[in-house]
Amino acid sequence: MNDSVIERIQSHPKYLELRKKRNRIGWSLTLLMMVVYYGYIALIAFNKPFLAQPIGAGVISLGIPIGMGVIVFTVLITAIYVRRANSEFDTLTTEILKDASK
Repeated sequence: MNDSVIERIQSHPKYLELRKKRNRIGWSLTLLMMVVYYGYIALIAFNKPFLAQPIGAGVISLGIPIGMGVIVFTVLITAIYVRRANSEFDTLTTEILKDASK
């Protein structure tokens, strides 16, 4: 790509919209992940008796399903980002490139 195409892309209104949307969802999901992960770590550090409570008559403690929930949450927010990137962000990128190559 030459400099004029890059400048047209960077000044394109849809590119600015794409950057804004992508940054907003990226930071939001990052913040959510940090709250969930560090919340779990804080529970481990400061409330071990809560996590050590057995579930039913078995040997599994409450910490195991909560830890698995953190992993499932990670997969879910990744899927949310991928779905949005493959639909909305890819569409905007295609429109930007089409307009900029004219």
